Amino acid sequence: MIQAQSLTKRYGSKTAVDAVDFTVQPGRVTGFLGPNGAGKSTTMRMIVGLDRPTHGSVTVNGKQYREHKAPLREVGVLLDAKAIHTGRSAYNHLLAMAATHSIPASRVKEVIELTGLESVARKRVGGFSLGMGQRLGIAAALLGDPATLILDEPVNGLDPEGVQWVRHLVRHLAAEGRTVMLSSHLMSEMAVTADHLIVLGRGRVIADAPVAELIGAATRKTVRVRTPYAPELAALFQSADITVTGTGTDLLEIVGISAAEIGNLAARAGIALHELTPVSASLEEAYMALTQNDVEYRTGGTPDDPAAEHTAADLQESVR
Repeated sequence: MIQAQSLTKRYGSKTAVDAVDFTVQPGRVTGFLGPNGAGKSTTMRMIVGLDRPTHGSVTVNGKQYREHKAPLREVGVLLDAKAIHTGRSAYNHLLAMAATHSIPASRVKEVIELTGLESVARKRVGGFSLGMGQRLGIAAALLGDPATLILDEPVNGLDPEGVQWVRHLVRHLAAEGRTVMLSSHLMSEMAVTADHLIVLGRGRVIADAPVAELIGAATRKTVRVRTPYAPELAALFQSADITVTGTGTDLLEIVGISAAEIGNLAARAGIALHELTPVSASLEEAYMALTQNDVEYRTGGTPDDPAAEHTAADLQESVR
């Protein structure tokens, strides 16, 4: 597992990572999220010893990264797919890495086949597309057959087949009992890949919870109802705690009451329903609400929404 305790990194007067505590457990895919400038890259660099913490510590499988005698066999890392000698072939790049840890050439061939690079394995990396470079970076991370994987934006530049392949790969690795830490800005992909989320905002952990819990905390009790008797149904809800919004001649969105309660009321009133659907927030909506107050680089032109800020504070409190 990966464990951070009071992990802090300062660059002069700027605190990039501010006393964060988290544990990335084996056997599940943990998403690592946050706006640009939140401290994600700095944290991942500290995990693998590329940056030294100003204060606190972070360990992988009980040791700091530099204490592992064969780190490639312990931790597979993809932080920058472009950090490769462009004059080498993919095969020679992996072979050189393997030689540093006495990994046999047969393993190099295995990861090349696993990542679909057979047809370009002998070509220079400088001519690779972005997607091919990502596959090579993943191959390098898998080279030592490590128990822990840290992948930063692994689907960047991949086509739909490649995105699906990465999704299945990381879930398979987690199912084998490995520790998988996955960073991405693609909320739609994270929603179907990750089991658990750690979210940073301005260098601090603002959420550490299962995906379903984070989405549930952001979801109001909203039900979409379709009926040819929309006015009659709306008239049944007179409570101040229930809000009814008409979005069409036969469509209502009702907030503050469950689908089952709506169905029971409609049945007693003899009102036919053609649709009765509970509406959940998407991970993207939950993430945007959660990080509303922690975006360091904000696009101009959109006025702040006090209600959204209030929702963000409530959501952060509920998932801590």
